Amino acid sequence: MIDFKNEVVKIISGLDEKLDEKEIMSLIEVPPSYEMGDYAFPCFKLAKIFRKAPNLIAEEISNKIQENSYFEKIENAGPYVNFFIDRAVLAETVLEEIKDEKERYGSSNIGKGKTVIVEYSSPNIAKPFHIGHIRTTIIGHALYRIYSFLGYDTVAINHLGDYGTQFGKLIVAYKKWGDRSVIEKDPINELLKLYIKFHEEVEKEPSLDNEARKWFKKLEDGDNEATELWKWMREISLEEFNKVYDMLGIEFDSFTGESFYSDKMPKVVEELQNKGLLVKSEGADIVDLEPYNMPPALIRKSDGSTLYITRDIAAAIYRKEHYDFYKNIYVVGSEQKLHFDQWRKIIDLMGYDWAEDCIHVTFGMVRLEEGTMSTRKGRVVFLEDVLKKAVEKTTGIIEERNPKLENKEEVAKQVGIGAIVFQELFNSRIKDYVFSWDKTLSFEGETGPYVQYAHARANSLLKKGEFSVEDKIDYSLLKREEEIDIIRLLYDFPNIIVNSSEKNEPSFITRHITEIAKNFNRFYHNCPILNEEEDLRKARLHLVYATKLVLNTGLLLLGIEAPDKM
Repeated sequence: MIDFKNEVVKIISGLDEKLDEKEIMSLIEVPPSYEMGDYAFPCFKLAKIFRKAPNLIAEEISNKIQENSYFEKIENAGPYVNFFIDRAVLAETVLEEIKDEKERYGSSNIGKGKTVIVEYSSPNIAKPFHIGHIRTTIIGHALYRIYSFLGYDTVAINHLGDYGTQFGKLIVAYKKWGDRSVIEKDPINELLKLYIKFHEEVEKEPSLDNEARKWFKKLEDGDNEATELWKWMREISLEEFNKVYDMLGIEFDSFTGESFYSDKMPKVVEELQNKGLLVKSEGADIVDLEPYNMPPALIRKSDGSTLYITRDIAAAIYRKEHYDFYKNIYVVGSEQKLHFDQWRKIIDLMGYDWAEDCIHVTFGMVRLEEGTMSTRKGRVVFLEDVLKKAVEKTTGIIEERNPKLENKEEVAKQVGIGAIVFQELFNSRIKDYVFSWDKTLSFEGETGPYVQYAHARANSLLKKGEFSVEDKIDYSLLKREEEIDIIRLLYDFPNIIVNSSEKNEPSFITRHITEIAKNFNRFYHNCPILNEEEDLRKARLHLVYATKLVLNTGLLLLGIEAPDKM
């Protein structure tokens, strides 16, 4: 596909040997309005080179440029040289590329030979898979798809919280108040009840905390009873989690959680000791990070048990040895920033130059309208319930608007779950937000169902118009603003995907396909399609086809399905 920005660079750099291509590329701007051109080259920085006012330089440059087949006009406006892409060339370039690439339009091989690990979701075993996990799960899955689309060898890891003192607490609670047969009928709810009861009882009997710590130490030491109970809790929890992953269409390449690294931690502690990084503090082992403006990191407690940070160090070393990653991405909430800063600094101090390739992709917190969620107090909203309610609400809307729709149940699932996913990925990931049923399940405005409906409408037009991808198209007929605005957005789509990966920000894609859907609906309402004369009808149907493909691809990159009918 023609890179029009690069063509601007070639034109300007060819005018004078003093003009460097890289600098020209860095200076080119996209004007705020297409009335001012598709690209603008500001001449302020050239004033020192040519010892002239920027507006005079801009005038000279525009006068020197010969006619160019890619641009319908090139003109100066004050200190800027403005480039207007030839609309027929733009339409042909974009629509032919999409016709050739189809669902792969926007993909690339920039990641060939490079492995990217994306760690996401990572719920705690024996605890609810709640609405607080939605962000890491959905953002991480979108990043996994985006990197894969760009040719990276991408590995999805669910680093399960299947280790730690919580299991000591659960073992104590189970042994005192649990019933295996009752728990197996409703694992997460019943284990949650035990977890809550433990924290209620520990306030009356603080010695329960010591008992819990002893049971976790037994687990670390391989005690048979502790290990058997832990395996059972892990297995029944994972079965429940997979119900949610199945609803979201998510699969992982690895479920190696914290427990996987339990036998690898002594080596990490020994390495920290040998490299002179461990310091004794009240019987515990720490790494002093005060010289780096961070509090000390606790590596091993006085009773010999390890901590989350110890396991994270072991995991990173294992992943580098096992996968030789290009990037090791952790999709974890912003409240864990200090943990990741400490952990990455320790890896750096251990002498591993790949520490900078470990990237913490942060996101804001989810809060309930009635206050902060708390597993200990039982104030949670189960993610499975959210997804089921979304499907239920969508089913009601379909029954009301289109009761004869084929595959109603499947479409309700695609649209309802798609609405939840889209809402999560529409705003910048770093923003906190309050979870609201009404807002989350709204089907008005900039929503997933709005984009899905644009896709379904495009599909309907193609069927009614008996579209054939083999039709020869006169691209010069596509010249109305409504048409060109869509084509420009389609042209930008590949760059949006790359930018999304570079910033680890799926919302770039979400917002872009929303703009495509908005412009497509404006085009649909303002430009007759099926009733136009044949050549124009074919050209417009080809634009509809390209729009449908890009909307489908954009939604799939976000982890959302695109129904053909709604």
